[in-house]
This record gives sequence, structure tokens and C-alpha cells, in this order.
Amino acid sequence: MSAYEITLIVIAISVLGAVILPRFLADKPLSLPMIYVGFGILLFSVVPGMPSVDPVANSGLTERVTELVVIIALMGAGLKIDRPFDVLTWMSTWRLLAVAMPLTIAVTTLLGWYFIGLLLPTAILLGAVLAPTDPVLASDVEAGAPLTEIEEENSIEQRWGSIRFALTSEGGLNDGLAFPFTYLAIAAAAANASGYTWLIDWVLVDVLYKVGAGLVVGYVVGHVMARIIFHAPTLSHRSEVMVGAEALATTLLAYGIAELLGGYGFIAVFVAALGLRRFEWEHEYHRRLHDFAAIVERLLMATVLVLFGGAIAGGLLAPLTWTGGLLGLAFLFLLRPVAGIIAFLGSDAPWIDRAVISFFGIRGIGSFYYLSYALAHASFEEMELIVAAEWLWAFVGFVVLLSIFVHGLTASPVMNSVDRHRPSQIEMRNWAEE
Repeated sequence: MSAYEITLIVIAISVLGAVILPRFLADKPLSLPMIYVGFGILLFSVVPGMPSVDPVANSGLTERVTELVVIIALMGAGLKIDRPFDVLTWMSTWRLLAVAMPLTIAVTTLLGWYFIGLLLPTAILLGAVLAPTDPVLASDVEAGAPLTEIEEENSIEQRWGSIRFALTSEGGLNDGLAFPFTYLAIAAAAANASGYTWLIDWVLVDVLYKVGAGLVVGYVVGHVMARIIFHAPTLSHRSEVMVGAEALATTLLAYGIAELLGGYGFIAVFVAALGLRRFEWEHEYHRRLHDFAAIVERLLMATVLVLFGGAIAGGLLAPLTWTGGLLGLAFLFLLRPVAGIIAFLGSDAPWIDRAVISFFGIRGIGSFYYLSYALAHASFEEMELIVAAEWLWAFVGFVVLLSIFVHGLTASPVMNSVDRHRPSQIEMRNWAEE
């Protein structure tokens, strides 16, 4: 049996699992990612003749595969949000982006440099890679399908948003906003004694221009596609088989144009999704768009996580040192939760919401993408990043593996408990009237 036939079988089993497993895992302390990774470890450990999965040697391929998963997930995340975009009512998002994310990157960089002994550019890259809250693996703590939370907001949630809204919006935006820090690591590794002109270039190009281009492209593409979708003639029998496929078209269009113009495609995709969602706000077709994106995302996620399990079986975590393991544990159980709590200081958000949002900073495929991107685009001048590649992959793989199992086991029980103890909309209205 050749590697090609084995690959087809793996993909088939992954797809079948993506279809069937959700029926059995509802309200259980298990998640699809846990099962996929476990299956991948078992499959590549037991079955003879399985091909080697080496993300270090195949950074370019890893980059493209994980990139596709993330952009589809970003479209789905944007379509889920049942909250009009507003500076004030998105306050939880801004706090997470402006305080929690930079603080997490800074402390991770400092610990990587001082505690692990990494060179500063490599430590910066480590912080940037672990910055995104993953929109792919966070289904249990993300907002539900469109039109499911519009009627559930109470007075506090109208200001701060629900737990699910905060984590969904954070995951949608910080996947793109972590990019400037990745470029900072690459630029710092290539810097020489000629001065700090590279830092000025980083601020002007990698921060201001690329973020701005992503925002503009996303807004334009989302607005144009919304008009095409919602002003098109009524669905015919022939077109019903492609219902919702406009979500995929919007994703690829926004990403492709933004990248061609030198902007951040991740930001463009999420903003385009928000633009679609904003148009005809309560139209039922938003569910169709979201469902199509969710199907594609789930199928791609299954394949990537099985391969991740295969990489672990092949020794991905072998270069991890005990100090790296301690840092990984500290990152997941201390750095992100504390940074999240700090971000909400001075707010009137409920403490249970602050704690849950801070704890569920799930790391996943977005981190794989950023690491593979940095290594695939590093040249001889950034050799120190390439030299540290195996350790970086071992560390990031360890953190993601921990996140998949820890957050996967706790997400459903925690969110069920929060939902049971949260006052219903009727109770809130009665209290307000009293």
C-alpha cells in the first residue's frame, strides 16, 4: 500500500468523523480536536508504512494548509457574531486586544529570553506565535450560529457582550493583529548595526499600512458581496445545491485581494464577514452562509489535527526541554489567564465572565500557521529563527496539545454551568421592572 492510498483513507476517516462524531459528543466533556489528535497519534504509531509528518521540513506546505483552515474559520467566526459593530459595545474585545494580547506577548518574550535563553528575535517570535486565540478549535466557547443570541442580551451583556461573543470576536481579530509581531521577530533577526531604520519600516509598513489595507479591503469586499448576495434573484432549484457557497467566495476574494495589496488577509476576511453579517441583519440566509463555512472548516480541521497527531507520533515533541515544558504550563495556566483578568480591571463585567474569558485563551492551528509562515519566509539573515525551528515547533506543539485537551475537557461543563446559573432574559426584565 502506497502513501497516496493511506492518505486517502486518513482523509476519508477524518471526514466521516467530522460528520458523525458531533452527534455523540454533545454536552460531553470531549471535543472533536481531542479525538482527531488521539486518532492521528494512534494511526501513525501503529499502522506500518505511514508517511512521515514533519512540519519543520515542510514549512511551506504546512503554512498553506493551516492558512486555509484559519481563513475559513475567520469567516465563520464573523458570521456568528450577533452584535452590531460598535466601539462601546465591543469593549470586551478591545480590552482583550489592546491589553491581554500585547501583555501576553511581552511576558512570553521576556520569559523565553531570560528563562529559556532564546535570542531576543526568537523569543519575540515565540510570543507572536502564541498570541492568537484560535477561532478553529474554540467551537464550544464560541458564539452559536447567526441569530441565536440577538434575543438573549441583558443590560450588562449589551455593554460587554457574552462570554461567547468576547472569545469569538477576540479570536477573529487577534489572528490578524498578531502578524505585526511575527514580522517584528523576522525584522529583528535580520537587523544589523546600521541603526533602527528597520524599526521605523516595521511601524509604517507592517503595522500601519498592512493593518489599514486589511481593514479597507475587508470592508469593501464585505459590502460588495453583501449587495450581490442579498439583492440577487430568488434561489432556483439549480442553485440550491450551492447554497451558502458565497461565504467561501467572499473568504477567498477578501484574502486574495488583501494579500495582493500587501495587507493582512486575516483581518480582511474577518472584517468582510462582519460586513456580510451587518447587511440585512436578521436575514435567515446568514445561517446558510455560516453553515457552509462551518462544513468546510470542520473538514479541513479534521485533516490538519490528524496530521498533527501524526507529527507527535513521529517525534515532534522530542526537542522539548523541561524548562520549555514549565514555560508552556505557565503560559496556559498563568500568563494568559492573568493577562485576561488584568484586561478587565476597572470594568463592570461579571467576575465569572472575566474568569472564563481569561481561562479559555485557546491556542491551536493559528499558532501553527504563524510559526510555519515565519520559518518558511526566514532567509539566511534570519538564520537564528531557522536554527531554533525544531525547539519552537516542539514548544508550540506542546502548548497546543495541552490546550486541546485541557480546554476540550473543561469547555462543555464550564459553559453549561455558566448558562444554567445565568439569569434568563425574562428574569432580568422582571428585576428591572421591580
